[in-house]
Amino acid sequence: MDTHPIDMTRSATNASAAAAVSVRGVSKNYGQVEALRDLSLDFPRGQLTSLLGPSGCGKTTLLKIIAGLLQPTEGEVEVNGKPVTGPGPDRAFVFQDFALLPWATVLRNVAFGLELRGVRISEREAIAEQYIRNVGLAGFEKSYPHELSGGMRQRVGLARALAVDSEVLLMDEPFSAVDEQTRRKFQEDLLGLVAGENKTFLFVTHSIEEAVYVSDQIAILLPRPSRVSEVIRPSGLRTRNVSDIRRDPEYLDIVDRIWASLRSYVE
Repeated sequence: MDTHPIDMTRSATNASAAAAVSVRGVSKNYGQVEALRDLSLDFPRGQLTSLLGPSGCGKTTLLKIIAGLLQPTEGEVEVNGKPVTGPGPDRAFVFQDFALLPWATVLRNVAFGLELRGVRISEREAIAEQYIRNVGLAGFEKSYPHELSGGMRQRVGLARALAVDSEVLLMDEPFSAVDEQTRRKFQEDLLGLVAGENKTFLFVTHSIEEAVYVSDQIAILLPRPSRVSEVIRPSGLRTRNVSDIRRDPEYLDIVDRIWASLRSYVE
């Protein structure tokens, strides 16, 4: 199990509740398959929104449309008021399968996004080293992905996304490939990142408990063709110590409420 804490040395600033990302009337068809239908949702600036719903309901499709990796059949997405027409430096993606360069060291992997942007080598390596320290991987700069555990590789992917300093981080089930102990530690670290980085996080998960634990806002999606069924804001939990959230009656009530809403869609 990875026990390195993420270093939260950067102070939080008060985040505006205004939407950083707006999805308006988005539909997506794959041939005759209608994945999304007229879906609208706002993602508040500086907060974490989880997309939660049954398998195949279009969570990853929506995330890829916001990232600019897919084009919607209808509707539009705006980031900070500007239409999304493709990938951009204002968004960074943390993939479920890490998506690391197997031939590159940890340092090169973390600096890779900056390298693509033409940042000179001394500057990009200094930035990469900072985020490697922040995610608890100091001393592993010269290691290769195959030499790291799954949890450590996921930390490399997270450091790479943070290093490019994008305003919006899109995370597609980033903790699903690690063990339960590491996953819980990552969830705690993620709460610290949301508070300290003042970025907007879009988080796809299949876990009701995880969504309630880490989220400022939870969007429940209906089965295909997907629309937003309900938006839940567990605001009372954000004032709790991270170690107390799972014992809080509000946490337990919201988990039960979401399960009651989704259980009829589980085959």
